[in-house]
Amino acid sequence: MNRTRKLAIIGGSYLQLPAVLKAQDAGFEVHCFAWADGAVCKDVANFFYPISIREKDDILEVCRKVGIDGVFTIASDLAVPTVNYIAEKLGLPGNEYAWSGTMTNKYLMREAFLKADISSPRFFKVKAGDTLPDIDGRTVIVKPTDRSGSRGVEKVTAADELEKAVGFAISQSLEGCAIIEDFIEGREISVESISFEGKHHVLQITDKVTTGEPYFIELAHHQPSNLPEEIQQKVRMLVPKVLDALHIRIGASHTEIKITPSGELMVVETGARMGGDFIGSHLVRLSTGYDFLKATIMAATGVFEAPQITASAYSGVYFLSKENEHLKQYFLHPEMVPETVESEITSPTLKEIRSSADRSGYLIYRSETGRLELK
Repeated sequence: MNRTRKLAIIGGSYLQLPAVLKAQDAGFEVHCFAWADGAVCKDVANFFYPISIREKDDILEVCRKVGIDGVFTIASDLAVPTVNYIAEKLGLPGNEYAWSGTMTNKYLMREAFLKADISSPRFFKVKAGDTLPDIDGRTVIVKPTDRSGSRGVEKVTAADELEKAVGFAISQSLEGCAIIEDFIEGREISVESISFEGKHHVLQITDKVTTGEPYFIELAHHQPSNLPEEIQQKVRMLVPKVLDALHIRIGASHTEIKITPSGELMVVETGARMGGDFIGSHLVRLSTGYDFLKATIMAATGVFEAPQITASAYSGVYFLSKENEHLKQYFLHPEMVPETVESEITSPTLKEIRSSADRSGYLIYRSETGRLELK
């Protein structure tokens, strides 16, 4: 009798739910690790363990006893070091634990880009009590060094605003540090890729729509990008260099890039995991036909085939908030939008958002004819 394959998923929020379901559909027994509070996966995974994703040794002990065949996460930077640690300790496919900081800490990432001669914003790291730099009339972005989901991110245009923004970013940082970086004018995209044994495959380029300043929270994502093909080719050539600089050799990755008015590519940051906001778990498959999520699961167990793109469609996701309350009718009545794949209002209260956690619903679409423009 064949042994049931076992997979550890680090994290249990709604972002990990597609991974749990896909892994089970692929025949895996799923062992999920996260705090129970807010862990929607706890009632879906085959086994759930109420252990913080940062308690890597406690999780390792369970994984060793269970005899897992792979470990991964799809949308959590905080989970990446634990994933790398467990994979390395158990001899499973994964990225080197020693490089986890470079993959998740924005300051260490910036240093790696600098060393590899990759264009990225000028930056400065600060902690509580440090003398703040003189921004000298420059516009800057302040963010925690080690958080995702736009937590603590703010655009600052005046020196008297800097101290408050830095204080808030530090309060959101797990290590108590913030990074101050030059604000780069231009259009922002993300790039979805999968790697195996150091070979990188760019799957899709995603256009991003945000609230704008000062917090830049995502309101929508669309695939494929409508950037000129010449710029897209430059993006596809740049991303493997970025992944090599961060020592990402296996699994999904999500790279954010700004295109300046002059056409220069400036790398904002990279996650050694799928993009959140349904980008990796839904949109790539809908626009390309390639099951990115299943491929990421299989890569974590050492099984990989070069991607085959079988479709050329349009996909995207809209998020509901106070800023776009006029779109609520589509979330309440998705039948108004025939292209809707999935829609949900997650909170009856619409907030003015300061982080992605403040959004109140989502609508995922797929179209054969063009980008869906909700107005």
